[in-house]
Amino acid sequence: MNEKYFLIGLVVMITLSSCTYDSEYVPVANNKTAIGKLIFFDKNLSNPIGQACVSCHAPETGFSDPLHKDISEGAVTGAFANINSPNLAYNVFSPERSYNTTDETYIGGLFLNGRSPNLKEQLIHPFIGAVEMNNGSIANLVFKIKKASYFFELEKEYGVAKTDEELISYIADALASFETSKEVNSFTSKFDYFNKQLIKFTEDEKKGLAIFQGKGKCAQCHVLEPDERTGKILFTDFSYDNIGVPRNEKNPFYNQSTAINPAGANFIDLGIGAVVSQPEHNGKFRVPTLRNIAISSPYFHNGSFKTLKEVIHFYNVRDVNPSEFATPEVLENVNRDELGNLKMTAQEESQLETFLGTLTDHYRK
Repeated sequence: MNEKYFLIGLVVMITLSSCTYDSEYVPVANNKTAIGKLIFFDKNLSNPIGQACVSCHAPETGFSDPLHKDISEGAVTGAFANINSPNLAYNVFSPERSYNTTDETYIGGLFLNGRSPNLKEQLIHPFIGAVEMNNGSIANLVFKIKKASYFFELEKEYGVAKTDEELISYIADALASFETSKEVNSFTSKFDYFNKQLIKFTEDEKKGLAIFQGKGKCAQCHVLEPDERTGKILFTDFSYDNIGVPRNEKNPFYNQSTAINPAGANFIDLGIGAVVSQPEHNGKFRVPTLRNIAISSPYFHNGSFKTLKEVIHFYNVRDVNPSEFATPEVLENVNRDELGNLKMTAQEESQLETFLGTLTDHYRK
């Protein structure tokens, strides 16, 4: 059998066994994307084996943690990073990190704290990181890639790599091809059908959308304008904000070894402020897409909120009923203009949650 068709067959088998898709689902169509998917699902690329990209970014939860853990566990039992695994879908369209002097905010970058400037650079970090896939070095990862069943296809597609770094660039490119494909970013939510005027919203969904655009101020950051590059509505402007999220006392990162977390229980996550070494941005994290938000709990960078209902209530009354919530983890730079006292009724909170439920992919008519 031709190797290319064998490879595509493997991808189709993985797809059919992992999830059921709606009528607009488009299978992997080119070899780079097919190779990228096999890498994404490959559990042999961790140390010890058993952890793949899909382990923390599963299709059924919008490519977020299928176990809904506050912080996802790495390949080594008991290994945890400091940050929640966000849904990859749609967030992968984040542009190259840059600074917007007009709005005085960073835009783009990958990871919620923006520590990677772009997607291809980001894709390598989890393979090497001790609290993720724990390979320790590029050389160890390359050794495993060369033993993979798809290595022949990788070389046929990209050519023979002259260095380990060149081979890793092929891996990153193939993964980026898969992660930006329609399989990961299908734009098949009820909102998408509504936006195309193919279906109608219920009364509560329509009212929730109106609140989203108006009283709830959601659309100020989770914008409804089509993205210039994709032509699609991504529900984020990829800016950074400190919304006053409290510390998650159950964050397992506090209990990691001093080699990983020297500060122990005193660790404070400064977000992009620590990445760029600029205190005026302390506590700020990238605004995520709201697509698949209803199925990708827990929420915020530290997983401190477990339900969408809690998140909406926090946005609504954070500054009105501060005793309901713990003190913000980072007190400086808290946004007090776009949330905290939105004056939504309990019914409006519920209608907003109903609308956000229309952003889940693979809606069946």
